[in-house]
Amino acid sequence: MEEQNKPSEENQDANNQPSANENPTSQPENTPVEEPTPGSSPFGTPPAQDISSLAGHSTISVPKADHVDASLVLETVTAIKAEIGKMVIGQQEMIEQLLAGILVGGHVLLEGYPGIAKTLTARMLAQTVSADFSRIQFTPDLMPTDITGTSVFNLKESEFSFRKGPIFSNIILIDEINRAPAKTQASLMEVMEEKQITYDGTSYKLDFPFFVIATQNPIEQEGTYSLPEAQLDRFVFRIRVPYPTLEEEQKILTLFESDFGKRQESDVQAIVTKAKLKDVRNIIEKVYIKKELIDYIAAIVNNTRNNGDLFLGASPRASLSILRTAKAVAAMRGRGFVTPDDIRYVCYPVLNHRVILSHEREMEGTTVEDVIKDILENIDVPR
Repeated sequence: MEEQNKPSEENQDANNQPSANENPTSQPENTPVEEPTPGSSPFGTPPAQDISSLAGHSTISVPKADHVDASLVLETVTAIKAEIGKMVIGQQEMIEQLLAGILVGGHVLLEGYPGIAKTLTARMLAQTVSADFSRIQFTPDLMPTDITGTSVFNLKESEFSFRKGPIFSNIILIDEINRAPAKTQASLMEVMEEKQITYDGTSYKLDFPFFVIATQNPIEQEGTYSLPEAQLDRFVFRIRVPYPTLEEEQKILTLFESDFGKRQESDVQAIVTKAKLKDVRNIIEKVYIKKELIDYIAAIVNNTRNNGDLFLGASPRASLSILRTAKAVAAMRGRGFVTPDDIRYVCYPVLNHRVILSHEREMEGTTVEDVIKDILENIDVPR
């Protein structure tokens, strides 16, 4: 593990750089936050480490000059989780990863069986942010213009004008994205990456923030379509949502015993403004990450491209997603620096939809998560 006192040249460089925050955090670096342990996944995903313990297992020491004050991020995340917790019992890992996604400006795909609070959690998250929200139900007959918008003839002015579709919002919930055919799904390609819509040669920019939460049922169910690899790559995370545990299900029944119409949804308040969300994102960008950990991320992703168990490896977009979300996880724990545990935690949801198993491994019953686990175990962790 690197010692607290770096070589004099590195300290001199760090002192010459402008401070990321005028008041570096004074709180202890290693402060574990207690949270419920997520339930096991029905999809066979190896249980990811609970990030509530990451701060207590840090193996990385960095100069204080490189610290940023992540207390605003921690306070914001804690407040949002408290509001969502009024309606959603359990699913802590899903909520953590949803928040990491929105804080880095990525999009998230929720996959799980019907009725396990995917849509409810997405709506409650949107309700905690003072921003526009729209919901799009994908169906087999949905057209691309039903999402992006279309030209409408104005009789008064005798000309066509562009009428914006529901995608022109801040937080968009796309329910059952795999119910629509590929043509409609492809309408999201530009907007998810470029945050703009091009129609009839004119580009229309979307406002900050722009965050897509899509849900899908497992593709074994009837009437669903597989998402193309290029579209899957646009999602920073694919989160496999498990069934609740027995204790969580008992709490769910108790919560809604006398509330058949979910009237308690109105208790969830908007507590985060667009300006505050931008401030939080700026802090996350300044979270410190060692050069050795950047090389560690590159080694993990490069291994997926040279792995006999995989037919398709991850793209550079995956490397950037690991870097950004690892910084978000660190800041969400109140730390101003990234640890190897942060990186290993986000590797599962970042990579599980970006790599494809070889035919031989697929026939043997090996899962993508099994291969990711092997990759992480076989690459030396920086100390």
